[in-house]
Amino acid sequence: MQKLAEICVRRPVFATMLILSLTVVGIFSFFSLGVDLFPKIDLPTITITVINPGASPREIETEVTDKIESAVNTISGIDELRSVSVEGVSQVFVQFLLEKNPDIAAQEVQNKVNLVTNDLPETAEEPIVQKLDTDAAPVVRIAVSAPRALREVTDIADKQIKERIETLPGVGNVEIVGGSSREIQIKVDPDKMRAFNVTVPEV
Repeated sequence: MQKLAEICVRRPVFATMLILSLTVVGIFSFFSLGVDLFPKIDLPTITITVINPGASPREIETEVTDKIESAVNTISGIDELRSVSVEGVSQVFVQFLLEKNPDIAAQEVQNKVNLVTNDLPETAEEPIVQKLDTDAAPVVRIAVSAPRALREVTDIADKQIKERIETLPGVGNVEIVGGSSREIQIKVDPDKMRAFNVTVPEV
């Protein structure tokens, strides 16, 4: 380093050309540097989604979320475990350490979820285990509330707000999380069922 300084002092023209060369190379490298607004990042984060139509947030938490969290919590390499329990939907987010292979993490989570699937409510749908895809993350979240019945607010969000947003250019998908869907409960009479020789599934 000292020799370079001595050369630059004795030969100022050489020093000037060296500085200009480094400046040109730096400017060229700066403009050729790739920049991505949303870079592709393969994060070792797994989501488990379970839908149980009509279940309250408390039921979702105790009957679904807690059981899944207890099952996956034994997996090694977990950095953070969090969950969201809303009307009819349970989501568990398992974030692993960066050195964890996402494919291996997803398989380990799937294996643990399979062990507790039979312990979930019969009305619950099959758990969905997915790797977190940053490209598929929602760009906009909209919360809807009104001084009306929950079912009425859900109908407005589904038939009016959702349909209008879906018609906008560039919109790929619109999903409604939570809310209350219409449910019809049928109470059967065992005596009459035996008389007509029918089963519950046939009803």
